[in-house]
Amino acid sequence: MEGSLKECRFCPRNCGANREIGLGACRSGNEIRIARAALHFWEEPPISGTKGSGTVFFTGCPLGCIYCQNREISQSSLPPGKTLSPKELSALFFGLAEQGAHNINLVTPTHFMPLIREALLMKKLPVPVVYNTSGYETVGALRELEGLVDIYLPDFKYADSDLSRVFSHAPDYPGICVSAIEEMVRQVGSPVYDEDGMMKRGVLIRHLILPGHTANSLAVLEEIARRFSGIPVSLMAQYTPPENFPEMEAFPELQRPITKREQQKVEDKLFSLGIDGFVQSRSARGERYLPDFHQFG
Repeated sequence: MEGSLKECRFCPRNCGANREIGLGACRSGNEIRIARAALHFWEEPPISGTKGSGTVFFTGCPLGCIYCQNREISQSSLPPGKTLSPKELSALFFGLAEQGAHNINLVTPTHFMPLIREALLMKKLPVPVVYNTSGYETVGALRELEGLVDIYLPDFKYADSDLSRVFSHAPDYPGICVSAIEEMVRQVGSPVYDEDGMMKRGVLIRHLILPGHTANSLAVLEEIARRFSGIPVSLMAQYTPPENFPEMEAFPELQRPITKREQQKVEDKLFSLGIDGFVQSRSARGERYLPDFHQFG
């Protein structure tokens, strides 16, 4: 495997940090740390199903969006949670599967990829593995996961590099995301479902509509239609304004939920482009939809 946690370059930040003695740009060291592991029922229908998705929320994040609703665990150097060895992580996966999880859902796994890979190689899981990511991935790291991941669930957050620079400090996001999704599609292709409508394999792209920035959403959908024919899209209307963060004051448009008109505009574009997928209700937002980051399987 290319790269090392002693000179970490597993994400596009390419920070080169020695994570064996300190933290990388992802705010993580050399041990797997999780904030939550439990059955989760709020994913798309072919992911959550009736029994729930076995979600494992990893702490830290290479992207660090200013509006992140999970910033308690993604942007803190001392997030809630516990550390696990790869062997313990593997056992956690099997525990969730034994609870009836339709799949094992790795949420924000990018910066722990080599350790997660080690856990997945120990023993094959009886359910599909979902790689749930911001879309900010290197092609090289994704190639290390070939044959270990069944379902890729990437975000496609921005087509506008100015927005990705301001909101995520990543002006290179649009191009990197396209290349990453191309690799995901190469590995697992379009979705394949079982007789109950559960996703067994394939790519499903997510896009979160940001208030005041529907032009970006329309451009993202156009890019998906042009490059990823046959790949469904989950259009998310769940944006929940984070509270008590001074850096948000410079962006008044982000201090409110999206409007019905904004959602309708983006939905109309999705349908006019003939993209298959899912549309989330605007009611699926607020604190009751935020995970409890103190729950373990």
